[in-house]
Amino acid sequence: MRYVAFLRGVNVGGRTIKMADLKACFIEMNLDNVTTVLQSGNVIFDSSESLATLGRTIEAGLHQKFSYPAHVQVCALERLEEIINASPFDGSDPQMHSYVVFFEDALEKQLAVEASDVNNELECIKAGDGVIYWRTAKGSTLQSDFARYLTKSRYKNFHTNRNINTLRKIVS
Repeated sequence: MRYVAFLRGVNVGGRTIKMADLKACFIEMNLDNVTTVLQSGNVIFDSSESLATLGRTIEAGLHQKFSYPAHVQVCALERLEEIINASPFDGSDPQMHSYVVFFEDALEKQLAVEASDVNNELECIKAGDGVIYWRTAKGSTLQSDFARYLTKSRYKNFHTNRNINTLRKIVS
């Protein structure tokens, strides 16, 4: 089965991993047909293992190879296409960024309720299955109301996000 792993916190905040080294690490973990997309920790690969097993294996392998507390979210490529197709925000507005925020443990439902007070004139969120779709003005992503929710301790270690255009590139 074809999967994509989204690594959290790679090539930001001083943690730099070369994509060639990342690819080699995945190959060393006996994952097949490995490719990286962009420089932000997106790895496409084949495996017959389960999602849960893959997550644990990849996190352990990254920790061993790069000496950091790795956190990944693994998604079947077919499922990623469904997530992209369900997005209410197409990413075509040049003044806006459209993101998909991937969550663990159904936290997207809790956060969507908690963040229902975001200023809809500046940004919009919509809960999906395991994700929150988020559109915000370019240049305000880190300072937005929703970004503040994402940094709360109960959420910050259980999500990762990608721009919808990056996700489209991954599945193409």
